[in-house]
Amino acid sequence: MLDHIFAHLVTSLRRGFDQALLERQAPEERFQVDVFLGDVSFETSYSLPGEQRPARIRVDVSLDWPTWSQTAYRSWGIGEEPDELPEVVVEIAIRVQGLDAAPDIAPLLDVLPDQFAVVGDEPLARAFPTLEQVLGDDARGPEHAVEVSYEGSCPLDEATLEEPERLDEPFAALGRTVASLLVRVGDLPFTFRPAAPDEP
Repeated sequence: MLDHIFAHLVTSLRRGFDQALLERQAPEERFQVDVFLGDVSFETSYSLPGEQRPARIRVDVSLDWPTWSQTAYRSWGIGEEPDELPEVVVEIAIRVQGLDAAPDIAPLLDVLPDQFAVVGDEPLARAFPTLEQVLGDDARGPEHAVEVSYEGSCPLDEATLEEPERLDEPFAALGRTVASLLVRVGDLPFTFRPAAPDEP
């Protein structure tokens, strides 16, 4: 295990969502490094247990560690005083896909919060929802999806840098919140496309 604050962020995220009994969509998980800019990112997806693959209702989470945060973290690690403490950019997207028609998004927005608290005092703000339409080549017609995302920068204070285990509780709380929201979204009257004959 790498002894790095970003590695602790990833571990705390996965542990919090696993403790909330959410099911990881393993093929959707990515750990990427931008070899030109130096940014590091981690992306993963979770759904409620028992969802089909791909999940019709899921949450996508990404953590981005920009180069300047790495520089600040390195300065802090060697005892220098960085101009700014490092931050991690967090994006959370609630996605409903495989819909038979363009949905009424008002009920979805009613059950989703205006913001998400993750780490620190700066919550993630809700962006405008996105509607998608995928034109298929079968007789079932187009497939629709709706996504509501939250994005923001979460500053990491010195106490967290010194004790990364402090990240466990915020991400555990986030996992419980997301699990509750996925249940509420699943109770909404969406109309999904029937499975194709070759689909489970």
